[in-house]
Amino acid sequence: MYNPDCVHQGRIQGLALEGAERGSPPPRDGMGPTTVTAARILKGQLAGQPGEESVFNFEKFPNVALSKTYNVDRQTPDSAGTATAILTGVKTNYFLVGLDPRTTALDCESQHGRELETILDWAHDAGKKTGVVTTARITHATPAAAYAHSADRYWEGDVDTQDITGGCRDIAQQLVLFGGGRRYFLPNTTLDPEYSNIDKNHRLDGRNLIEDWKKGRLSDGKRAEFVWNKKQFENLDASKLDSIMGLFEPNHMQYELERNKNDTGEPSLAEMTRKALQVLQKGSEGYFLLVEGARIDHGHHDNLAKKALYETVEMEKAVQVALELTNQEDTMIVVTADHSHPFDITGYQYRGTDIFGLVSPVDPTEDTTDGKPYSVLYYANGPSYKEPRVDLSKEDMHDNNFAFPSGVPMPWESHGGEDVAIYAQGPMSHLFHGVQEQNYIAHVMAYSACIGPYKQPCERMSPYPTTASADGLSAHAHILTASLLIINFIINVIVQ
Repeated sequence: MYNPDCVHQGRIQGLALEGAERGSPPPRDGMGPTTVTAARILKGQLAGQPGEESVFNFEKFPNVALSKTYNVDRQTPDSAGTATAILTGVKTNYFLVGLDPRTTALDCESQHGRELETILDWAHDAGKKTGVVTTARITHATPAAAYAHSADRYWEGDVDTQDITGGCRDIAQQLVLFGGGRRYFLPNTTLDPEYSNIDKNHRLDGRNLIEDWKKGRLSDGKRAEFVWNKKQFENLDASKLDSIMGLFEPNHMQYELERNKNDTGEPSLAEMTRKALQVLQKGSEGYFLLVEGARIDHGHHDNLAKKALYETVEMEKAVQVALELTNQEDTMIVVTADHSHPFDITGYQYRGTDIFGLVSPVDPTEDTTDGKPYSVLYYANGPSYKEPRVDLSKEDMHDNNFAFPSGVPMPWESHGGEDVAIYAQGPMSHLFHGVQEQNYIAHVMAYSACIGPYKQPCERMSPYPTTASADGLSAHAHILTASLLIINFIINVIVQ
C-alpha cells in the first residue's frame, strides 16, 4: 500500500496541482473556468494593470484539454469522487474515497474488496518517492484519495467511526502528509501543541498517530521529522531527511490572506511545495508529488470570492516553484481542478473595472428593476442570499469576509458541473488534448512514467529535443522519472 515519502501542502514528480475550498461545508477544490479568469484579472490588477491581459504561468503550457468531472452517480460531483478519478484512473460515486462504484456510500461492509490502487501506489511500487501537499486537513477528500479507502469521506478520525461496524479504519489511520488536520492524529489525552487544548475530534483510541508515524519511519531506517509551525518547517534540512510530516493546524490551514507568517505560524503553499520537492528529488528513481490548493474551494462555498481568488493567485506561485525546480524534459507537470463552482463574471462593465467592484456602466435599457447596483462577481447559490437585495454601493466589497451575492439561499454554495481545464507540459503531455473523462488524467501520468498498468513495455519518447541525443529524443529511462500534479485543492504535505 501507499507509503508516502513526503507529505505537506503540495505535490510531486510528476507534479499535479489543484485548487479547492473551505471548512465546515463539504470542502471542494473548485478552480473552474470563471475562477481562473477572475483570478487572472486580479493578478493583473494587483500589478497595476487593467487585468484582463494578464496570464498565469500554467496557461502558457503547450497542452490543454477539458476534463469531464461528473461522478458515476451524480451530474455535479463532489471532491471525493473526482479526486479518486484523478488519482486512480477509475470514476466512482459521490462521497467515496479510493473505492470503485460498486461500493455503497456510508456502508462500511460494502467497501471490502473494492479498494482501488492510486498513482502514488504505482509510483511507490516502482521505487519512486511520493508526497502530498495541501492547505486542507490531510484527511480531507482530495488528499485522502491519494492514500485512503473510505465509504464516507467524513470518516476522518475515530470519533467519526465509533458507531460504524464492519471493520473500517478511519482515514487518519491510513495517512501521513503535510497539511492541516492535527486533531485526527492526537489522542484525547494530549494537548494540541499550538493551542494547548483538547479538541472534541482528538482520537478516542488512545493512539498518537504522529508518534506512530515517527516510530515506523525510524524502524524502516529512515531519517524522519515532524513539524507543526513555520520555524520548525524552515529549519528542516531536506538533505538530511528521508521523510517529513507537517501538520500545521488542527483543522484546515489558514487562508493566504490571513496566514500567520511569523515563526509560530505556517508556511505557504509555495513554500511547502519547494520543501517537498527538495526531499523528493533526492531519490534516484524519480517521484510523484500531489499539491492541492484546497482553500479556493472553501472560499467559494462561503461566497467569499476575494479569499478564493487570492488562493488561486497563491496556487500559481506553487506552480512557479515547480517550474523552477524541475526540467520539462524529465518531469510532467499537470495543473487541473477536481470540479468547478456556480460562480460568474457578469455585466458589460468597462475593461479594468475592479474585479471586486460594481458593474459600470449600466445601459439604461438594462438597468436593474430595483434600481440598485450589482457586482461584477456573482454566485448562483450560497449563504449570502439576501431578500430584498442589498444596496452594494454601501458595502465594503474589499473586506476579506465580504460574501458576494447569490441567487438561491443555501447554507453553503454547491459545486458546478461544467468541464474544467487540464494544463500540461513535459513528457507525453501531448496526450492531453480535446475533451476527456477525468479519470484519463491518471492514465496519462502513469503511461508517461511507465508505472502501474503501463510498466511494460516502456518505450516512451519525449517531444522535447535535448542536446544529449542527435535525433532530438531523450532516453526514456530518464525522461519518465518524474511527474507533478498540481490541483487547486487544499493541501497538507507528507514526505516519506
